[in-house]
Amino acid sequence: MKRRRLFSQFTLGAAGAGLFSACSNSSQKVFTNDDTGGSGPNIEWRMATSWPENLELRFGAIQEICDRVSELTQGSFKITPFPAGGIAPPLEILDTVQSGSVECGHTFGEFYHAKNPAFAFASSIPFGLNPRQQVAWLYGAGGLELIRKLYADFGVVTFPAGSTGNQMGGWFRTKIESLSELQALKIRIVGLGGEVLKRLNVETQTLPPNEILVALEQGDIDAAEWVCPYEDENLGLNQFA
Repeated sequence: MKRRRLFSQFTLGAAGAGLFSACSNSSQKVFTNDDTGGSGPNIEWRMATSWPENLELRFGAIQEICDRVSELTQGSFKITPFPAGGIAPPLEILDTVQSGSVECGHTFGEFYHAKNPAFAFASSIPFGLNPRQQVAWLYGAGGLELIRKLYADFGVVTFPAGSTGNQMGGWFRTKIESLSELQALKIRIVGLGGEVLKRLNVETQTLPPNEILVALEQGDIDAAEWVCPYEDENLGLNQFA
């Protein structure tokens, strides 16, 4: 049987956000008993991520998970996370893990909406479930099995692991008071939320987090949707919108 890569999906809040961690069995570094003085095998994995280090709810959560894995295995299984661009381009984590170029990855499911729109349901969608409902669907109503079938098409297995809470819909350089004012607006937003806005003649863009602030500051975009107010402020979006 072909060995599958381990791929962990982090569920986020109600406005449609999802993260995952991915681990590749094929390229892991394993040290034998002879290398460790007979104390047992040691495993070391690298984790490529889509996130700058200053995003506490995303990169900070990754670090806690990696620390917990090390603690539970008494240091025998170590995962080292790398910030956006440290190993792979931030919007290409799925592809990088799928290829076996890195052992682990952590990213946002809807970055891969173009590969399959169903990636949106790995977390949540606009006007969809709130975080508690999402967890109930995943664990109590067969949602996780459906999501795992989707990720299996890419050679990975997914595990929900956390929530950022509700996403707030975006930051805008000017106040929007009518649908007509959305015409030709340029906004950074991904996934199904972007598809909704396109039908209102909004120009949508997919940018990694480390490029959003610069684009907003320079006026390359008029608005940006990210995660929640806490992480939006960590990213600095409130400085310009």
